Amino acid sequence: MKPIDVWSHPCFTAVCYTYDELDAVLLREAVIPDEVQLQVYALHSKQIMKLTTTICVLVVAAMLFPAPGFTADDVSEAERSVLLKNYPQLSDGTITKSPIPGLYQAMLDGQIRYISADGRYLIEGDIYDTTNQRNLTESYREVARQASIDRIGDSGMIVFSPEEVKHTVTVFTDIDCGYCRKLHREISAYNNLGIEVRYMFFPRSGPDTLSWFKAEKVWCADDRNLALTQAKGGANINSENCGPTPVAQHYALGHEIGIRGTPAIITLGGGLIPGYVPAKELLKQLEQ
Repeated sequence: MKPIDVWSHPCFTAVCYTYDELDAVLLREAVIPDEVQLQVYALHSKQIMKLTTTICVLVVAAMLFPAPGFTADDVSEAERSVLLKNYPQLSDGTITKSPIPGLYQAMLDGQIRYISADGRYLIEGDIYDTTNQRNLTESYREVARQASIDRIGDSGMIVFSPEEVKHTVTVFTDIDCGYCRKLHREISAYNNLGIEVRYMFFPRSGPDTLSWFKAEKVWCADDRNLALTQAKGGANINSENCGPTPVAQHYALGHEIGIRGTPAIITLGGGLIPGYVPAKELLKQLEQ
């Protein structure tokens, strides 16, 4: 089986095969670990086009570099201009160096991507530090998630808080989601364990749907906490229109940070815990 392309780098090699040639047994037997498979993108006429007929496997050196605290200031104007020329949709401030020399890290379409220095290759996937057993990309995602949520602040959420706060989580919720309702029926159990729950809206059906309108009605109620509890219990909330609500902002932010379903629990450090988690189990995870 011969590769159709090989992209060499001092720290790794990306080897590309056609899907037909890539033997699934090779992957099952872990000759090439699943976690280092990446999809490589090519840039043509300033449009990102997925190479749907190939798979590229990242063969990483035995030890990846540790995750230094790279910032946008570490990227020179010359380096930045090359990347922005090829990817004008990038936000200037999100371009940083990655843990692997020669690759740059950037936020593109709400996701962390890696780009070669010449802008030709765009890589989707996670970088793992095999020495420290750490997902470096997820560490960066956590920082980005928390920074995004911090910009909303408590005033833009519906907060159920205990007398003594030991832990804080932000929960993306859909009023009509069954497991979201189950979580909320146990809100006192979370609060009794010292867990503060901050709600943000993520109506899975999208804008201009019944779930979306219910979220807006809850936000416009005089007592939002009571209205949310009643709505999750199946009651109709008949509040007056109060003008713009944060529902659209919550929904867009959820997509931006990778929310795909509800409930989605975000820890204070930016970690993502998908789905319903009972209060005692959540406390256990938060205290690990």
